[in-house]
Amino acid sequence: MSSIRKEKLNPELNLSPEDLELFDAAWKIAREYHGEIFTFYLPGMVRYGKVRGRYPAISITGDRCELQCEHCRGKLLEPMIHIRNREELINIAQRFARQGAHGILLTGGSDSNGMLPWNDYWDAIKTIKEKTSLFLSAHTGFPDYESCILLKKAGLSQALVDVMGDDITAKKIYHLHGLNRLTDSLEAIRQSGIAFVPHIVAGLYYGKIKAEFDALEIIRRYKPAALVIVVLTPLKGTPMAEVSPPSPVEIGRLIAKARLLMPEIPISLGCERPRNREGWLMERLAIRAGATRMGVWSEEAIREAVSLGLKMRFQATCCSLEFTQEYSFSYDYAPYF
Repeated sequence: MSSIRKEKLNPELNLSPEDLELFDAAWKIAREYHGEIFTFYLPGMVRYGKVRGRYPAISITGDRCELQCEHCRGKLLEPMIHIRNREELINIAQRFARQGAHGILLTGGSDSNGMLPWNDYWDAIKTIKEKTSLFLSAHTGFPDYESCILLKKAGLSQALVDVMGDDITAKKIYHLHGLNRLTDSLEAIRQSGIAFVPHIVAGLYYGKIKAEFDALEIIRRYKPAALVIVVLTPLKGTPMAEVSPPSPVEIGRLIAKARLLMPEIPISLGCERPRNREGWLMERLAIRAGATRMGVWSEEAIREAVSLGLKMRFQATCCSLEFTQEYSFSYDYAPYF
């Protein structure tokens, strides 16, 4: 398995010799550092046949968000579970624990500085950690050092942070004062000792690949535990509602460059991406380009992994988590063939 078979995707995508060489190099590095295993994840409470995710997402601000990023405008918060105070958070987390959840993803809308109200909830998080066995991760926004120390003290295991690559994207898309807001937060997370799992939203600048490769360079400096690459999803009611996401080949290139830059890091194609033919091609290229994880798969992805000789395993959590047998499940993919 030192190289991948190149002929199957080339007629569909008209891949250039340069792309084929890039993907082949990334594939070889992935196998060298991560072996022949590929992990598929079922996050949230998503149902897939007879199985479902055991990692619900909870917003600590309901659907409120002051930052109002151009690609989201708070829309991503709407389908999440909303809580209003620390007591509700504790109660709902304990209920999920009793129902067999493996963990919870804490998130919410940001204030105008990109911060979430962690100071109001860190003691509730600590109570959850003490009274349950739930794994706790959070889309932290862009926290300051004090918030990071409180979250570490509370028992938060992972900080998930969107990483953009330049000042223009930070200001125009995220409405931050500049890229220094991000880098200050990344330094605070590193100093706190919370595991850092960056997310890159590919196509964040109105569907174009702009500063994503610069984002990879920033990420590498802060020693991530894993990297998640998601793809812009045009949402109704946002300024990007009519924007087209990047092409499958562009996503493949980004993943391949990430693999070559950070060979030892698990790389996931996250669950936010198109759910159509373009998305299926993204999945297939992601596998060939050196990804080692994927959130919410298609039949196409399973077939691709099998055809390339990979050994598959399945886990009912967010793809930011390491694989553990405790969180895994058996999945019958025989009907795909």
